[in-house]
Amino acid sequence: MDARSAAQANTAANDSHIPTHNSDYPHLFTPLDLGFTTLKNRVVMGSMHTGLEDRFYNYGKLAAYFAERAKGGVGMMITGGISPNREGWLLPAGGTMNTKMDVIHHQRLTRAVHKHDSKILMQILHSGRYGYHPFVVAPSPIKSPISPFKPRKMSAKNIQQTISDYARAATLAKQAGYDGVEVMGSEGYLINQFLSRHVNKRKDEYGGDIDGRMRFAVEIVQAIRAAVGEDFIIVFRLSMLDLVKDGNTMAEVIAVAQALEAAGVTIINTGIGWHEARVPTIVTSVPRAAFADFAAEVRRHVSIPVMAANRINMPHTAEHIVQSGQADLIQMARPLLADPNWANKAKAGQSARINTCIACNQACLDHTFEHKRSTCLVNPQACYETELVYKKAKRPKKVAVVGGGVAGMSAACVAAQRGHEVTLYEAKSRLGGQFNYAKVIPGKEEFFETIRYYRNELEHLGVHVKLNTAVDSDMLEASNYHHVIIATGVVPRSLEGKLEGAELPHVLSYAELLSGEHEIGATVAVIGAGGIGFDVSEYLTAQHTQVLTDAMLADPSYRPKAQSVAEWREEWGVTQDADYDSAGGLHKPEGITPKRQVYLMQRSKGRLGKGLNKTTGWVHRAHIKSHGVIEISGVQYEKITNEGIWITNAEGHSQLLRVDNVIVCAGQESVVDLMPKVGDAPKAQYHVIGGAKLAAELDAKRAIRDGAEVAAGI
Repeated sequence: MDARSAAQANTAANDSHIPTHNSDYPHLFTPLDLGFTTLKNRVVMGSMHTGLEDRFYNYGKLAAYFAERAKGGVGMMITGGISPNREGWLLPAGGTMNTKMDVIHHQRLTRAVHKHDSKILMQILHSGRYGYHPFVVAPSPIKSPISPFKPRKMSAKNIQQTISDYARAATLAKQAGYDGVEVMGSEGYLINQFLSRHVNKRKDEYGGDIDGRMRFAVEIVQAIRAAVGEDFIIVFRLSMLDLVKDGNTMAEVIAVAQALEAAGVTIINTGIGWHEARVPTIVTSVPRAAFADFAAEVRRHVSIPVMAANRINMPHTAEHIVQSGQADLIQMARPLLADPNWANKAKAGQSARINTCIACNQACLDHTFEHKRSTCLVNPQACYETELVYKKAKRPKKVAVVGGGVAGMSAACVAAQRGHEVTLYEAKSRLGGQFNYAKVIPGKEEFFETIRYYRNELEHLGVHVKLNTAVDSDMLEASNYHHVIIATGVVPRSLEGKLEGAELPHVLSYAELLSGEHEIGATVAVIGAGGIGFDVSEYLTAQHTQVLTDAMLADPSYRPKAQSVAEWREEWGVTQDADYDSAGGLHKPEGITPKRQVYLMQRSKGRLGKGLNKTTGWVHRAHIKSHGVIEISGVQYEKITNEGIWITNAEGHSQLLRVDNVIVCAGQESVVDLMPKVGDAPKAQYHVIGGAKLAAELDAKRAIRDGAEVAAGI
């Protein structure tokens, strides 16, 4: 019986015995029999480079990171990429598995995970031309757009040595106690470079048609299987949609999958897109499960288990994919960064308490590309498990948190988790602060989930939440709090008194616009091209923008309708057909008709959006370009009139932009009225966090971490 047949038989045998509390996700928590071993459920934490892998002295921290997710109930985990040799480094002196000393370091990880009844695989990743060092190699000497180094073409001898290096790395991984390895064959790394005509221009037996281009991958798997034996998991992460010029067709992908199965692969994992692709694959604007049908198409043609991946972040989505037969397993990386207890919460029927990954990339992938340690915007403990510790308080204290934005909610939850008596005051009728503006931006619907998570945690932890409650210093002092945490956030910076006409009724702050309380005309000027200016421009032009009423926003279960997968693919030029025959699955994008004409302006010269985050900024710039936004840099704002806004352009010429509205996105100002003044002697100890502490460009990552760190220390 093959692995899939065994798994299906196991599912049928066990469905009637699934515990009642797991009735929502019976397929997700059914074991998967691989023949020689069994996965306890279908939840897999996928590979994600944290920055801890590259230095042996960080392996204690890395072990704690994996142990936390093993305790959280995940069935299997895959490490960040470990190189089989020096040429394969991502960065100089990157993480490797080459020696017995490497084995000793990696044993810390495997022992930590196995204590909690989970399995762990080591990913073997050769960066190829994506490496950021002078030793880079590739099938052909074609420079990557994301590395400054031109690769050397691999000789036949070099190829054979690299295949041997993969087998040696897998053998050492087995000695280190790993349950298997994942061979990274997607995202544009070395093996993917061999598989695709995009980079492989070779004329020898490792190039040409798909049979030649797959030879390197197949021989690697064969060598690994021969070295490690049959009772060892080999996962191959296969690029199912290249999204680059001269990428593979689905017929070629299937041919590779079938050859890999024959070579000894246990599970095929899904990879989508190359890092250099100009189609987003994991940012928050990508619809959930946008690529599951490609995994399903491959699954139809092989008999080994197939794993779905990319933008799967909640149990009901994962359950549907497994239940419908699109895949046998679900890979999630960032969702388990966001909540290490994701699996246990889902299994216990507590999905509403999952700290959902919002796919912002701000603290994970952006950190990776900046060569920093990864963490998570919504979970600052991620990768800091041994440093940011929420110990039970020896002496519970009375704590007030003033402000119900993400900084205040973070502080309140951590303080309550530690055993303090916490009261949270919010002057408005809803929790969420600035997130209430962000969540209405098209493509940022996931931000609703963060507010849902905090609202439910506050209730679960017994925090006293007082909405519609403005506080003053006298009230705080009279209440005898031991600690007062000021999380009053920011207000939009006004241009009244600074720019003539800024007080006119058609001039709105971004907060007034996003509140949905005002009618907006057909032509709009946006002052300020930071992150908020880009968000506002997308809000004003996107076809699927929804104006949300107070009644909608007051309903905790309400979620605006996100862009559909079909609409998203049409806009970005991705095939609608899972059995695609276009190279790389690309089609000509279908531009949208924007709702409005928008002018996005900034004072500084040069390209707009230079300060946006690395992994998402290019998506925002592409969006506003496709939405017809007119970008103007190097301007001086003269005055606003009933006709529009007068500016002096970069050439020094004065001109009138005839617009119906002017939206001001010119930064924010901290609200710190409640902080004690010099000379005061308050009874409580005061702390200031988030936007109230620093009103720079809105930074939820900093705000949530501020709240957690302050609450962890009181």
